[in-house]
Amino acid sequence: MKNKKIGLAPLAGVSDLSFRRLAFEGGADFAVTEMVSAKGLYYGSGKTQDLMATHPEEGDLSLQLFGHEPEILAKVVEDQVNPREDFVAIDLNMGCPAPKIVKNGEGSALMKDPILAGRVMRAMVRASNKPVTIKFRLGWDQDHINYLEIGRIAQEEGIASLTLHARTREAMYSGKADWEAIRKLKDHVKIPVIGNGDVDSPEAAKTMLEVTACDGIAIGRGAMGHPFLFRQIKEYFEKGTYRVMTYDRVLDLVCRHYDLEIRERGERGALLIMRTQLPCYIEGFFGAAKVRKEVNGARTREEVFDILSAYGDRLSSLSKDLVQR
Repeated sequence: MKNKKIGLAPLAGVSDLSFRRLAFEGGADFAVTEMVSAKGLYYGSGKTQDLMATHPEEGDLSLQLFGHEPEILAKVVEDQVNPREDFVAIDLNMGCPAPKIVKNGEGSALMKDPILAGRVMRAMVRASNKPVTIKFRLGWDQDHINYLEIGRIAQEEGIASLTLHARTREAMYSGKADWEAIRKLKDHVKIPVIGNGDVDSPEAAKTMLEVTACDGIAIGRGAMGHPFLFRQIKEYFEKGTYRVMTYDRVLDLVCRHYDLEIRERGERGALLIMRTQLPCYIEGFFGAAKVRKEVNGARTREEVFDILSAYGDRLSSLSKDLVQR
């Protein structure tokens, strides 16, 4: 298990530049950007271009594109992605379940049309000077499970590796990921298979590898608030134990994340995104729900950290009180 690659999966609103930097610092072997619209790039959208921002300190980084028109995807790859040396690969999004994406025939909706999906893959592979990968799901719903067919098509079209989120589009993010399906895909194709879904601890990572024999793990929601999870997993694989994060260490990490977001988005933008991230950082600590409500009412970085520092003092006092008893 020591040589397995463990990295950050693409996740809209999460795997931005700031969080990716923390993930790489936290031991990630690779990361994938938030999904980027090929059509947005094609028509010169500035906001879409912003999603492609990178930092020299990032490690192996892939750009994830979504779209359904082979010609547009090929043109974007050729003109805007090939010249970039900061991306080691291009990932095609065939897994996003969001209604606004699938209504245009993109994301996981591409799985409903394997022939078109194959054409898209072929166009991207032919246009790209980098490896092309895909991230997809089991199928549209339980009545249309076709991940093995998509995997075979991907292999035939020259896709370099597959990342399977072991849920259907219908399931969204609910229920339990079907790790046995990842094992079946691994047995079905000769190209590398990356497992995705329900890995939120070192123990879960170990179990996924044992069940699926996959070539690596891409962690999405499980890394939210836990960019240090990658290092914990590696420690667990090597030693059988791993270092648990204390509140003080988590607070330091939140501070760094917040400051990175301010640098990229400004004070207001950072505040908004950290309102969604902070609950993940403090989840599991005593009284976290109340603190989350307090943070949601804060208006500045200073207010947020006054609340978090006071919370840390309360946790410390509670700990001392328990020791004395």
